[in-house]
Amino acid sequence: MTEELDWGKLSFGYIPTDYNVRCYYRDGKWGDIEVSQSETINLHIAATALHYGQEIFEGLKAFRGKDGKVRIFRLEENAKRIIESAKGIMMAPVPVELFTEMVKKVVKLNERFVPPYGSGASLYIRPLEIGISAQVGVKPATEYLFLILVTPVGPYFKEGFKPTNICIMREFDRVAPKGTGRWKVGGNYAASLEAGERAHSLGYSAVLYLDPKEKKYLDECGPANFFAIKDGKYITPASESILPSITNKSLMQLAEDMGITVERRHIPLEELAEIQEAAACGTAAVASPVAEIDDLDTGVKYVVSKDGQPGPVVTALYNKLRAIQLGEEEDIHGWNTVID
Repeated sequence: MTEELDWGKLSFGYIPTDYNVRCYYRDGKWGDIEVSQSETINLHIAATALHYGQEIFEGLKAFRGKDGKVRIFRLEENAKRIIESAKGIMMAPVPVELFTEMVKKVVKLNERFVPPYGSGASLYIRPLEIGISAQVGVKPATEYLFLILVTPVGPYFKEGFKPTNICIMREFDRVAPKGTGRWKVGGNYAASLEAGERAHSLGYSAVLYLDPKEKKYLDECGPANFFAIKDGKYITPASESILPSITNKSLMQLAEDMGITVERRHIPLEELAEIQEAAACGTAAVASPVAEIDDLDTGVKYVVSKDGQPGPVVTALYNKLRAIQLGEEEDIHGWNTVID
């Protein structure tokens, strides 16, 4: 089947692979790792995942490097983040050791689906935990299923590494103050669907949300964190409503490595008039440069890219991160897990 795939033209969608891996939490403990070829799960109609939203997930990638080796990027950071998500909505946390073992196992089992070096594609890894106990009372489940599927994907944004326009719409909140925004739960993404689809229908690639409490400060883009370059500094919003992006964390470290001052702080909306570069960042897109930010409520347009090209700092950070993921540059921070 892999011979039929045009690696350079993959969408960010789902393509079947050979295996997924699963593990069940019952009687207060995690069981053995199971390997499955089934693309379905058998779920009770009263499972808490279906009724009360006990569902969390992660997203990470494996890359075929310049040397032919397969690298998984920042595996342990995803393992730690899904633990925080589990704690946030009262689920059984998956131990770091179990998470890492299962990720490595599923990548190894599906290694033929890791796209070749130079294709621009990668193997997307989707860990998922759901509550499976049958109950109708509002309380945490006692049994859970943790599974990991993988699929080869192309770039998240079909435009590639080119500036796109994003917009601000005050009528929508992605999450509530002190709500579930800090955790990677499916409900956060369900809450962003209407705003996202409306933005797409108007020709925008994403929505830049404002803080849900005062509507004064930048929050994040629906599927990604936001950062900007202002007077040579890397600035990114600080908020309890934002999912801690592993990509943003990585870019901040690379910025510091380059001698760039990093500021994680409240960013007033009006400050957009003073920035020189901006991007949405996350696992799927890495960094998606912003050309213009349109405030649809006030009609104000913040032009970020004057010439329609990505800015020099965003470009340098993007290229640096990609080079590390692909084994083109030394991984001085030990971010990659190499699959033997």
